[in-house]
Amino acid sequence: MQEWLLEFLVMLPAVLWAITIHEFAHGIVAYKLGDPTPRITGRLTLNPLAHLDLIGFLALLLVHFGWAKPVLVNPQNFRKLSRKTAEVLVAFAGPLANFLSAFVSLLLLKYLPFASLPLNISEPLYYMVKYSVLINVAFGVFNLLPIPPLDGSKILEAFLPPKLYYSYKKIEPYGFLILLILIVSPVLKWILLPLVNTIISVMWAVT
Repeated sequence: MQEWLLEFLVMLPAVLWAITIHEFAHGIVAYKLGDPTPRITGRLTLNPLAHLDLIGFLALLLVHFGWAKPVLVNPQNFRKLSRKTAEVLVAFAGPLANFLSAFVSLLLLKYLPFASLPLNISEPLYYMVKYSVLINVAFGVFNLLPIPPLDGSKILEAFLPPKLYYSYKKIEPYGFLILLILIVSPVLKWILLPLVNTIISVMWAVT
């Protein structure tokens, strides 16, 4: 029990950051493209409490795949780019923010002189940074899955021809159920863990 609690406390900052930067990125990109909705709804903040979804947060802690409270966006307000382009940019902004966070964390993991720090500081700090790499990459990859309401579904929708688009939208009411089934089954790990490990390996190689 004590080991689980310590792991939870070390993992918690990475989880909160992954959720927060992901949703903040959605909101700030939408806002910059002309939509005031994220600002009006209080989502242009780095306060984690504004972005937490309880079930998604617990899933992220337990299985390293989860989600946050979606940022409300009104595509009718996009004026600076075409609606389709703006929607893709807003959707991709969240995963991109996670990948950038993972890359910075990996730089810290690789080059921060942990050995020069006292053990009671260096050990928890090392694992916090390590979890930040893993959780941010996992969160980014998970949200790119083409399952409603994840970001990947919004990106896919923008490129589907009308006939396929309307067929694809029919699964939207069942998206959350599909996600829950994937999370509790081993299928998600079989598909995503190799992708997560590959991305981390590539990041490590280029740093």
